[in-house]
Amino acid sequence: MRSALISDIHGNLEALTSVLKHIKGQHVDRVLSLGDVVGYGADPSACLTLVRENCEVALLGNHEAAVLGMQSTENYNSAARVATDWTRQNLTDDDLEFMAGLEIERHLDDCHLVHASPDEPDQWHYVFTVAEASRAFASLEGNLCFHGHSHIPAILLDSGSGKPRARGGHTFTPDPDSRYLVNIGSVGQPRDNDPRACYVVFDNDEYAIEYHRVEYDIATAQQKMISASLPEILASRLAAGV
Repeated sequence: MRSALISDIHGNLEALTSVLKHIKGQHVDRVLSLGDVVGYGADPSACLTLVRENCEVALLGNHEAAVLGMQSTENYNSAARVATDWTRQNLTDDDLEFMAGLEIERHLDDCHLVHASPDEPDQWHYVFTVAEASRAFASLEGNLCFHGHSHIPAILLDSGSGKPRARGGHTFTPDPDSRYLVNIGSVGQPRDNDPRACYVVFDNDEYAIEYHRVEYDIATAQQKMISASLPEILASRLAAGV
């Protein structure tokens, strides 16, 4: 079974359509979405439609939760708050109903799928520090967790002999005797200084993880955001991948 995993689309239709086209060439059996389909970008409804049509699993992200009023935006920066309000006003009733039915995590074929961290997934913790990683591993069911949230592709390894170790996202074959937190990066707003969309393919039979980067029409995505009067910083950062 080959699964394509996508996350953090953030209303970027140009990135999502390019990634879905690329996925078609990877001979995958299914596509799994790990949340934050909306937020920041100018095409939240169209992105939700494509996720409904193409993804076997779709999880709730913190931006869906914020749009639905399930999470406060008090700790969001001003641009994110503006984008959340704009997104809420530009979704259909069907979009909101779909988001309200999203799961917060899923256990699938011995993999733990979640948007943020397996540690209190409804609290949307980031996994950056050793302490955060240790708490995430303590809550991990199984050996392999795929997640997003930070927009930074990364691999955290727990070999059982010391503190968790971190590496940048790269194609690799996991050690079946170790445990991993695999951040699959962002489709619509990468933040690792590489503006290309990022996603992962997991081959369950070969037990192999492949990272893919995909070029997309950044200029069109930016122009749509500007035309929608979304904060300029949200558009400009796309070209820098930050």
